[in-house]
Amino acid sequence: MKALTKQQIEEKLKDFEGWDYEMDALHTVFDFENFKEAFSAMTRIAFEAEKLGHHPEWTNVYNTLEIFLSSHDADGVTEKDFELAKIIDDLIG
Repeated sequence: MKALTKQQIEEKLKDFEGWDYEMDALHTVFDFENFKEAFSAMTRIAFEAEKLGHHPEWTNVYNTLEIFLSSHDADGVTEKDFELAKIIDDLIG
């Protein structure tokens, strides 16, 4: 899969509320009510990411989940990253 250009990424991001392009990756932060809710969201995302064969880079501190999506084998953001971002939005939103 081929990496998208910065212009392509910025155009596609118009359809994704709360996501931006940072450090060569799609980036977002979710705040939950508590740690249990954050971890539950991570578990739901993990199952979908595994089905897709594409895994997020993420950190969790208490009720905050920060996510970076990029395709390391393509050395940038690809359509697959946007596909996973959509799945994440559907699960969380």
